[in-house]
Amino acid sequence: MSEPATPTRPTAPDGFIADCRARLGFDLLARTWTAVVIFGLREGPRRPGELREAIGGISAKVLNDTLRRLEDDGLVERHRYAEAPPRVEYGLTPLGETLLGPVEALGAWSVAYGEAVVEAQERAERRRGRQGR
Repeated sequence: MSEPATPTRPTAPDGFIADCRARLGFDLLARTWTAVVIFGLREGPRRPGELREAIGGISAKVLNDTLRRLEDDGLVERHRYAEAPPRVEYGLTPLGETLLGPVEALGAWSVAYGEAVVEAQERAERRRGRQGR
């Protein structure tokens, strides 16, 4: 028997998470750069170049695609300024700001337990290496 739904323990009809709204959040955060971009915008709007420099390791195309997807999701808004040359900034919407708590919690978990995960991955890699011999 499944536990009742609460804000911290979502469930779905018949207990299947595939039909649950929680899956939306899982899918959002499963995208490779979503959480990183949201975290990068936590202190306010940024120009794409500034954001890309702060993030590191992300191409201009991937950043642009991620920002557009987050804009479509209602999490990020684009501000275009009528200047010469044109200037564009991206910032979190109020809805996007609500994801800062979960993103920061995941970051804190990663700091606390990341080394244990890396060690487990290295053990698994060594096991696979021995099995392939």
